[in-house]
Amino acid sequence: MISTLQKTIRPVRAVRGLHKSAVEVLKRPDPEDTVTASYGRFISEVKPQHLSSLVLHRSKRMVLDSIGVGLIGSTTDVFELALQHCQHMYAPDDISSVYGRRGSRLSPTLAAFVNGVATHSMDFDDTWHPATHPSGAVLPAVLALSDMMPNSKPSGSDFLLAFNVGIEIQGRLMRFSHEAHNIPKRFHPPSVVGTMGSAAACARLLSLDHSQCSHALAIAASLSGAPMANAATQSKPLHIGNASRLGLEAALLASRGLKASPLVLDAVAGVAGFDAFYEDYVPEPLESPNDGHVFLLEEQDMGFKRFPAHLGMHWVADAAASVHTLLVGLGPGTVSPSQVQDILLRVPKSKYINRPFPESEHEARHSFQFNACSALLDGEVTVQSFTPAALRRPDILALLSRVRVEHPHDNPANFNSMYGEVQVTLVEGHILKGRCDTFYGHWRNPLTNESLRKKFRNNAGAVLRSEQVEGLIDVVGGLDTLGDCRDLLSQLQ
Repeated sequence: MISTLQKTIRPVRAVRGLHKSAVEVLKRPDPEDTVTASYGRFISEVKPQHLSSLVLHRSKRMVLDSIGVGLIGSTTDVFELALQHCQHMYAPDDISSVYGRRGSRLSPTLAAFVNGVATHSMDFDDTWHPATHPSGAVLPAVLALSDMMPNSKPSGSDFLLAFNVGIEIQGRLMRFSHEAHNIPKRFHPPSVVGTMGSAAACARLLSLDHSQCSHALAIAASLSGAPMANAATQSKPLHIGNASRLGLEAALLASRGLKASPLVLDAVAGVAGFDAFYEDYVPEPLESPNDGHVFLLEEQDMGFKRFPAHLGMHWVADAAASVHTLLVGLGPGTVSPSQVQDILLRVPKSKYINRPFPESEHEARHSFQFNACSALLDGEVTVQSFTPAALRRPDILALLSRVRVEHPHDNPANFNSMYGEVQVTLVEGHILKGRCDTFYGHWRNPLTNESLRKKFRNNAGAVLRSEQVEGLIDVVGGLDTLGDCRDLLSQLQ
């Protein structure tokens, strides 16, 4: 939407001996008529009443799941490393609480960081399409910022509004690119759109004006991006921690008056903005929340994982579990590698999750082969499947040595249309097949409330007493009715 034309007359340099003057017309959008400005206005103008009952219901499920995942994540080695680093390298600043650590507090930005690390430390957090992990980048920042407000805490409805703004902005930005719909190859999406979502959520909670909200996004863009090479390592959870921390940082800097590009979300020829992260970038302005805006969460539910591994693993695990059932029916009630001659996986082509012999829990969480063999052997994949002892089981190693992988042309690397197929050839010649097109927990087949609460109880119960676990379920369920969110903040340690 170009509303003004600025004409600049400048001499053209000599070209092949020719001297002349020319008029160069530069198109510059009015500052208030840009994609970036439309996003700033939306963040500043949206109100709790713009959230439908369905969006509130779905977002509260996301908050509950993310808290549970963060709490069990606080038991991991990578969380402990991140927490020790923050405690030892920075001056004490006892403001914001830390998942699973009673009495431990950090500065708001560092609390957002370590809680973000906890959330993704087991790859157990929610997933959306186009693919990203939306809650882990936003919730720790909103919690830390709420802790930071000394006198009056945000109401539950304002807290949920900020959270939903962070989710919505991520979803809208992901839809600027067709490339983003596929399993990523270059940038880990939460490190890109997650940082922007965190900034948007915090800008909303701070009640920044539309110009400051735009600047918060632009500042966040300079703090975004992490390469996919660090997937399946201890550094991958840092992507979520940094997205949460740096988005909060961007909003706080914008609140102090720091400015950045007013065109960061716009496609400006010859100047890279947010389009630096995506090759096929076509931005669209965001309509006002008062003009019938429909939140993306209204149209598409969230994917919740039943076990802690890369999302793609859930297809092969479900397919392999169905073969496990067939094998148990044929034999003595258990599965033995001695029954199996060959295992064929038909999965999308994606290099970083094709790991024949994973050597760590993080590699195992990103291995088609390991997750298929675990489900084939045990009938399921669980938190315990990724312990050091489970990774070294002789039966698992024997099955891994018999796995082959094919990449059918009709199986794209896209979480919305891929499938997982497992074909097992037995020693006596029988061939057993299992296939999964939509696993339980996918946004097309989301977990029931009962299943989601069961997951939460298992995760949160690893850290909290049972009465605290049940208290959190009640608080989150009624979050939109709370006068302030103190009850939520007080129960997280």
